Amino acid sequence: MRAKLVALIVALVVIAGAAAAVAAVTLRDDTSSSASGSPAPSEPAPTTTGTSEPLIDQRDIDPADTALDPALSTTVEDSVYPNVGDPSVDALKYHLDLTWSPDGNELTGVATIAFRAARTQSQFQLDLGESLKVDQVVLDGVEVEASQIGKDLVVQAPITTDDRHLVTVSYAGTPEPFTAPTTRSDFATVGWTVTDDAVWTMQEPYGAFTWYPVNDQPADKAFYEFAITVPAPYVGVANGELLDQREVDGQTITEFRLDSPASSYLTTIAIDEYQLTEDTSASGIPLTYWTPRDNPEALKALRYTPKALAWLEKRLGPFPYDRVGGVVVPSESAMETQTMITYGNTDYTLAPGTILHELTHHWYGDITSPTDWRDVWMNEGMTTYLDFVWEAETQKRPLESVLRQAAVYERQSREADGPPGDYDPRSFAQTNVYYSPALMWHEVREKVGERDFWLMVRAWPTLKRHGNATREEYLAWVEKQTGTELTDLFDAWLLGETTPPR
Repeated sequence: MRAKLVALIVALVVIAGAAAAVAAVTLRDDTSSSASGSPAPSEPAPTTTGTSEPLIDQRDIDPADTALDPALSTTVEDSVYPNVGDPSVDALKYHLDLTWSPDGNELTGVATIAFRAARTQSQFQLDLGESLKVDQVVLDGVEVEASQIGKDLVVQAPITTDDRHLVTVSYAGTPEPFTAPTTRSDFATVGWTVTDDAVWTMQEPYGAFTWYPVNDQPADKAFYEFAITVPAPYVGVANGELLDQREVDGQTITEFRLDSPASSYLTTIAIDEYQLTEDTSASGIPLTYWTPRDNPEALKALRYTPKALAWLEKRLGPFPYDRVGGVVVPSESAMETQTMITYGNTDYTLAPGTILHELTHHWYGDITSPTDWRDVWMNEGMTTYLDFVWEAETQKRPLESVLRQAAVYERQSREADGPPGDYDPRSFAQTNVYYSPALMWHEVREKVGERDFWLMVRAWPTLKRHGNATREEYLAWVEKQTGTELTDLFDAWLLGETTPPR
């Protein structure tokens, strides 16, 4: 995700004097939020019990299939937003059958999830928006009881460590977006959003639960398949490769498959009157652009993608996925949703710098994701530093000039929102997690030298492909890779209350 800098700069002036008060008001206004900014439980819905109706069909997915092993994850309870996700669940694959009706914004879904039990428990849970009511839950071919407590779908069936299961959830309702734990000006909610009959989603740090049952925490990566049915001329778009697009009885059906494990915040769905344009990068990567039929300017903007990819591959190595695309939605933000980037329909979010930023995340944030939301800086810091390098090069400005300008806003955001490695949970994805680590990486570059720095930058995305890493793992590896003791530098930039001298 790239901050809308002009709006953020204005917001920072206000936030610097009143961040705590603004955040507190935001949370009080959102009765479904806890003090940490996470979804909070409410009264349980009636328990789903066995009925005489036939069981919902379970997809032909074998949870024991070794082809799913790349999605095995070490799940955790998030330290910043602990109310989201269940560390007893290790999702391996989601198959989502989704039907959307614009009349009343009704979503009907059947989610089939292959998962590994990460620990032994008498029950397990998934995250699912409380406006979506569950009709039936089937576990390994047997209907089981489940209850909805706020956004927690609690499945009342025992699981044993390392056993693999297949659970299918049938549900329906009107999805509702969830208040984002941030004071940013370019987005206020996450999850399922309807604007002028178009649908779009962005779910960082969480929000996937507003449209499907999910273990909504970044340490759990899984494969995805989507089957989306919408009334023509609407078209549904999701992550991965388009397998099929057809019209049946006035309905458009699209099927997508994401063959690379992804954290739930990197999934996307968008529905609009889209047209598809295909392209290819200089390195042979298939590119797809999904733009509204009445918006040729958006398509023109996305045509910058091959040029941005060429610049990045020169510095970071081959693109880490077999394809990438972009879908344009009526938002003011953009999001690095994996292999299908979600771009807001504004001049800023369709600018070359934003396209470069969201593509960069496939090396820094997607192929290796943070284990915990305390380390969102691991995604944004190096990505933003590469933004600065690109800006200096393309605008023919000294890099130091770009960094001095960034340093002004970095100091303001650190003061308002906390250090990037220990930020205020109510101030997610503010300038501090972008600019502070970006400036830190320049200090590392100065200390270790050009050769060792760029070798390190290029090597990291290849080490834990499709996995996750903690702050400790990352920083220890950087020190070993560069042969340089950097502990004091890292601590000062990531945890210091004030900006270190440059």
